[in-house]
Amino acid sequence: MPSSVSWRYTVAPKEKGYDSLKRLIDIAVSGAGLVVSAPLQVAVGLAVYKFHGQPVFFKQDRPGKDGKVFQMIKFRTMLEPDETHVTDEERLTSFGKFLRKTSLDELPTLLNVFKGDMSLVGPRPLLVSYLDLYTPEQARRHEVRPGVTGLAQVSGRNSVSWEDRFAYDVEYVDYRSLKLDLDILRKTVRAVLVREGISQEGHATMPAFTGSMDSADD
Repeated sequence: MPSSVSWRYTVAPKEKGYDSLKRLIDIAVSGAGLVVSAPLQVAVGLAVYKFHGQPVFFKQDRPGKDGKVFQMIKFRTMLEPDETHVTDEERLTSFGKFLRKTSLDELPTLLNVFKGDMSLVGPRPLLVSYLDLYTPEQARRHEVRPGVTGLAQVSGRNSVSWEDRFAYDVEYVDYRSLKLDLDILRKTVRAVLVREGISQEGHATMPAFTGSMDSADD
């Protein structure tokens, strides 16, 4: 576990009815969120079109529960690559940074939650190309549905190392409960308001994962 972990729960995972109840909560909250946020999403979509052009949405394959691939959808925060905009840092616009800092780019992922690709809380879905780089322990993050937010996101977001991030993910898998989910959602609101851990220095988010020391020794 990362040395900075401050979460310690003795509630056993898979509480009676936890998975079923969590799925019902995901459907209810994401469904209501899609309806309530519809005017805001239209406004954000129009702004994305104005600043970034088409396409308005960023769609990318991501691995979900048990590694099953789904297409995650977000508002686009970057320009299309060209001769002057090559790296992610160069393509990320000021408006895109605003969307990320306020997490407005994440609003369309409510549709992924409603469909069952994701949950409100769980390990964040990463790139499909990372699947072969995980150690067996790190790969356990795929034992549950990925989340819009998770334990790693309220423990430093993109400012923590990959190893610590995966340790938080596995800790969530082992100690998941409705109490922990509610704590994470509460802390997520604070993290969004104070805009902490948006990125690591010199990166649009954080450097690409290239494998852990443990996996390199195998």
